[in-house]
Parts: sequence; C-alpha cells; structure tokens
Amino acid sequence: MNNYNDIYNLWIENADKKSDVYAELKAIESSENEIKDRFYQNLTFGTAGLRGVIGAGTNRMNGYTVAKATQGLADYLNSGFENPSAVIGYDSRVKSAEFANAAAEVLAANGVKVFIFSELMPTPLVSFAVRELKASTGIVITASHNPSKYNGYKCYDSNGYQMTDRAAAVTLEFIEKTDIFSGVKRMPFDESVSQGKIIFIDDMLIEDFYKKTLSVGADNEILRGTDLKVIYTPLNGTGNRHVRNVLEMAGIKNIRVVASQEKPDGNFPTCPYPNPEIPQVYEEAFKMAGAFPADLIIATDPDSDRIGLAALHDGKYTLINGNETSCLLTNYLLSRKKELGTLPESPIVIKTIVTTELLAEITGDYGGEIFDLLTGFKYIGEKITELENAGELGRFQLGMEESYGYLPGAHVRDKDAVAAALLATETAAYYKSKNKTLIESLNDIYEKYGYYLNALQNFAFEGADGMKKMNAIMDGLRNAPPKAFGNLNVDKIADYGQSFSLDIKTREKTGLTLPKSNVLSFYLDGGCKITVRPSGTEPKIKVYISSKAENREKAEALLEYLSGEVKNAIK
Repeated sequence: MNNYNDIYNLWIENADKKSDVYAELKAIESSENEIKDRFYQNLTFGTAGLRGVIGAGTNRMNGYTVAKATQGLADYLNSGFENPSAVIGYDSRVKSAEFANAAAEVLAANGVKVFIFSELMPTPLVSFAVRELKASTGIVITASHNPSKYNGYKCYDSNGYQMTDRAAAVTLEFIEKTDIFSGVKRMPFDESVSQGKIIFIDDMLIEDFYKKTLSVGADNEILRGTDLKVIYTPLNGTGNRHVRNVLEMAGIKNIRVVASQEKPDGNFPTCPYPNPEIPQVYEEAFKMAGAFPADLIIATDPDSDRIGLAALHDGKYTLINGNETSCLLTNYLLSRKKELGTLPESPIVIKTIVTTELLAEITGDYGGEIFDLLTGFKYIGEKITELENAGELGRFQLGMEESYGYLPGAHVRDKDAVAAALLATETAAYYKSKNKTLIESLNDIYEKYGYYLNALQNFAFEGADGMKKMNAIMDGLRNAPPKAFGNLNVDKIADYGQSFSLDIKTREKTGLTLPKSNVLSFYLDGGCKITVRPSGTEPKIKVYISSKAENREKAEALLEYLSGEVKNAIK
C-alpha cells in the first residue's frame, strides 16, 4: 500500500465522523487519483504561510491542517517569546471565520494570548494591529486574490510584516513534529473568551488606523474641494467599510459602490477570479459607469491588500496596470511634495526587482534613492523597519510591487489597499484640477523618461508532478542560460539563487547582497529585461518581461516579440 493511502486511512479513522471533512473523505474512497492528490504531500508552510484548495487531506486547507500549523506556531512562540501574543484576522472567504476560530483555540490552549477581530478585516489592519498591540505574531486567514476554492494562512512577525525565512523555517520544524490528530491542543472558543485568553479588538484601534491612513498623501486638502467621481468595488471582500470610510473622511463625496460586489461573499459570484489584475473583475463597475460616469474606478482584492485602477479617458475606461500605477503614485507624491516644500532630502522609494525600472528614473529625478528588493512585501517591510531603527523613517515615501501592491505609509508594514486607494484618489483629484486624466498624466511620464512597457506570463504546473517540472525548467535556465532571446542578446545575468550577477562580455562576476532566492534576471540589449521565478504561493512559473523604447509603438512591438520568445524558452 502506498504511503498516501496509509495517511488517508489514518484520517478516516481519526476525523470527526460528523464533520464535512469526514464526509468528503468517504466520498473519495474509491478514487485513487483523488486520494493521491489530497495526501501525497503536506501543504507547505513558508514565509507566505499556507495556501491551498479547501477540502479534506494533508494537501488541503481544512480545520485539521490549520490547527496543526497553529500548534507549530504556538510551540515556536513559546520557545522564544516571554508572554507571547497573537493578532488574528480573516477575510470573506469560505471557512475563513472557522479557520480563524480554530487558530485562536489552539493558541489559547497553548498559553498564547489572542487578540482577534470580531468581524472580517483587511490584511493591512492586521499588520497595523500587530504593531499597535505589540503582539509577537499575526495571522490572517486569506488566499488573497485566488479563486474561491482556495484559502490560506498568512503569518506575521512582531514588526508587522510577514515572517522572515528563518522564523518560517523554525516554525515549520515545530509543525513537522506535530501529530495532526493527537498533538494539537485546543480550548473551546467561548471558554477561552470567558477566561480572557481570547480578547476581541476594540474599534478604537480601527479609528487609529483611519487617522494614520489619512496622513499618507502629499496634499489631502485637495480632496475636500474636488468634484472627482469614484466607483469602488471591494470584490465581495473586506475593503467595503474601510475604503469607503477613509475616502469619505478625506472629503470624497461622489463615491458609488458596485452593489453586486459590495457584500462579503466567498463564492465571488460575479468575479470568479477576484484579482484586480484581471480585466473581468471591472465589468460590473463598467456597467455602473453608464449611469454614473466616474473619473476613477477602484477595485480591491478580497483581503484588501491589493488595488487596481481604471480611469476615464476620451470617453472610455482604460485599465492601469501595477507598474503604471506605481509610476503615477510615485511621480505625484514626489513632485507634489517638492512643490509644497515638504519633500525630504534624498527621499526613499522601495520596489521589487520585477517592478518597472522607470521608477528609478523618476526617483532619481527628485534626488531620491531607490531600493530594489526581492519579490515579497516582507522585504519592503523589513527595509522600512531598518530605516526606522536608523532614525531615517522620514525619508521613506512609497513601497510597491508590480502585482498591484503599494504601501504609502509606515504605520503598516504590508501592502495596503486602503491607504493606496486614498493616495490614488488624491492623485486623480490633483491631475483633474489641472484638467488632466490619469492616462494623460501617465503619458507625460513616458514622454519625459521613455516608454517602459511590461508584461507578465504565467506557466502553470498542476498536480503532483508540477513542482518537479518547475524545478527542471529553472535548473535548465540556470545551468545552460540562453545567450539571446530572439535577436536580443543577453548582456548580463543576475542569479539570485547563487547570489551573483555575470557580465556576459567581460565575464566579470559581481556579488549580490540580497537573500538567496530562486530567481533569474536576464538583461538584454537596449534596456529590455526578462525575470523568471517560481511563484511563492501557486504552482506556476512567473516570467516578467520589460521593454524600453523612445516611443510606444516600438516598445509595444518589442514587448510582443519578447513575449513570443519567452514562450519558446519556457517549455
């Protein structure tokens, strides 16, 4: 008998016979493929925590896998923290509240004090609460922007950003020592509350979050007199109350919410892929715009850490991608602060290595310093904390990644769609006061600095053999790197897994100071760039393609050409 069948039988013997997990296990008892897929591995716990399909099995998100992970986390906390505590939040997904309560019960049983929100809450508010309550860790039950069949478990450290590699590795060691049925301690939720082991977070903390969020822009006063019209959709997630409250407190009066996507609903009936990067999620907003022609459409993902924008231009709506939004927000923030005399000397902008290089041009133009970090917002949170410890927090202006994540304030240490919505609205209102749309403002940036265009390609590898194929592709690119992509030669290779960059012409190697990561960047003729990395949360390889040219037509042609060459290289 194969090992996964042994584990399946163990679950059949030990799972609660009245649970939906047990019913699901019984329903698949004659399906070898289903049993294998659910039990051939454990969900991996890393710096992104857990993420997987909801269902029965070790390779699924369910009450047992959540409880086991939390027992490991509790053991980690008790091994190194005095009087440990945790903040717990959750989003609108299927079983999110159930998983949050399970985590709280395990922590309480292990002597870890729990601060939990009494309702679903955006991820940035959990990051904020960890810092405000001086908690040892934070947990958010969310799968961010994944389809409805997924859920997840994000873990934070005491600084409010996601766990570091070392902390996650040690926590994983404790998790792996835990028996999923006999090794988990739990105290009933109501009993834990009555004994003061679980405490509900007061709304005053949320009010403090609002106050700090309202200070993130360059010129909030412009919102009090603007006639800017905004359509907002929380995509059936957590943003509705908080984004609306902040915008209304800032002075926005003309705001409408997409009714079909307003209420929390983990099935996401009108947006099966609730990701602001996907054009389909804006269709309901576009319908509303027929009767309410908004200048700006804002969408936030289910846990409200990512934000997407669409702007009215020449009578139609144009979607603004993550790199473009990064440039618009950075250019506005730096330029407006310079106008007002509030820009610090040598301002700091932080981005990831896969985010547009145009940001370096913009930041440099204002005498600023840009930091390029690995993909993962925890690295941005770490850098902000370093600046804080060095007494240089006032230099920090904005952190961002191309995947629609932005952080315009240091009171949160993860991407924050609530604050980003406010800054985006302020940016649109300012340019409207100058009789410009966001699209016109973006074109002004391109005309000044050159056309930097970007595309992302995803190559999915599902199932038990998917990871093997992904690793084989990365090994092939690393051990026998391409000398060119089509007719564009590779000038330099940055291998973040082996911590060096190699100049192809001189063969000179230069060390890289960033932590090791399985990422390869290929720098091509003319300033083009291709970066390849496996996703940290999904079974796929992501390829980031960047073109650069003096006009849009050339940049678009280059981007299309390189996209075709990448498809030939990743197979």
